[in-house]
Amino acid sequence: MTNQHSTNLHSSSSLSLGEGKGMRPEGRACSLILSDGTVFRGRSFGYEKPVAGEVVFNTAMTGYPESLTDPSYAGQLMTLTYPLVGNYGVPPFTIEANGLATFMESEKIHAEAIIVSDYSENYSHWNAVESLADWLKREQVPGITGIDTRELTKVLREHGVMMGRIVFDDNEELRMKNEESTFGGNEELRMKNEESGCAAAPHGNSSFGGEADILHSSFNYGEVNYVDRVSCKDIIVYAGGESKTFPVSTPMEELNSQLSTFHSQLKKVVLVDCGVKTNILRCLLKRGVEVIRVPWDYDFNGLQFDGLFISNGPGDPDTCDAAVQNIRRAMQNEKLPIFGICMGNQLLSKAGGAKIYKLKYGHRSHNQPVRMVGTNRCFITSQNHGYAVDNNTLGADWEPLFVNMNDGSNEGIRHKRNPWFSAQFHPEAASGPTDTEFLFDEFVKLL
Repeated sequence: MTNQHSTNLHSSSSLSLGEGKGMRPEGRACSLILSDGTVFRGRSFGYEKPVAGEVVFNTAMTGYPESLTDPSYAGQLMTLTYPLVGNYGVPPFTIEANGLATFMESEKIHAEAIIVSDYSENYSHWNAVESLADWLKREQVPGITGIDTRELTKVLREHGVMMGRIVFDDNEELRMKNEESTFGGNEELRMKNEESGCAAAPHGNSSFGGEADILHSSFNYGEVNYVDRVSCKDIIVYAGGESKTFPVSTPMEELNSQLSTFHSQLKKVVLVDCGVKTNILRCLLKRGVEVIRVPWDYDFNGLQFDGLFISNGPGDPDTCDAAVQNIRRAMQNEKLPIFGICMGNQLLSKAGGAKIYKLKYGHRSHNQPVRMVGTNRCFITSQNHGYAVDNNTLGADWEPLFVNMNDGSNEGIRHKRNPWFSAQFHPEAASGPTDTEFLFDEFVKLL
């Protein structure tokens, strides 16, 4: 039975071609091809190169500079459901004295591409210095507009997140290869969809990872260790408005000796960098601690420190066993405070013996309701994750700390005796009230 999805073409209306002040010329025709055969046609407004990745959607109305630079989006084609994007431009890329990006969540864009309904070249904001299109081009990241993002979101909600690719229609060789791959050589279906301006194919007929796919052969998002791609490669220490870098090859004794003289009066927190967001570092630093940022697979247990923080990050947590083993060794000290956020929640859970599963379409928005277990306190949270902890696999010494009010999924855990807890959502990020930032206070109090 053929499962077809209709698509609406908005390329002409979304770009308002030609005449108004500041209107940009029509971009190249391009297509978003999903792994089930569904095709959405649009126009390019960013860097023009074909890409492939996991197609996800975000329901936030603002925050595209922060989302694009969030390392958790590595390997993903980010669809924004809010229809108008680009109207407030992009802030300047500046670095603070301690080496942290001022207005971004990292030093570069990590999403593979951005997919929007209507892109606004004209922007207005007191802090904007360039358009979204110019920023994308400078960082060599594709952007596609004219897509019916609501229809695309419906497809993803029905079938779950799936692989997808963006190709340019005027690349004749690539277009033909992708059509052959997508439609399985069904000429009748191909011609029918060309006439209607859309394309769809049965799930069983697609060959996304097949021979004709010149982007990524047998590409599977879950099999790639994206954490290794985005994690720091050196040891970076932050304190007192400055930072200092050490090679990972530095002998542990020498490293401890140098760290003992670097703002020695401060409590020390080891941060396992799985793709940490800038604002997480900022939330820790403004509470007067020294942060020792280490690569995701670095064995930090020989360091002298007072607390352990496990950061957010992209991809499947099952690819990060080295981090789990290091966390498990740290847990031998039952008095050591441990706090994890997002992937940090999943890795702490795995270290405690729990299992992780992939959500159908993930949680990516600024408005996810979360309740603290055992209370009537509910928080509206910012989230970006595609995996969740299976509450049924938590050991007897662990219990859920937060629960998602939409689907009942885990939003954090805590140990019943030891000072170990986590949050699946992002207490360091919010488009409105910052009422969950108190979790950082609770962690620092334990040091």
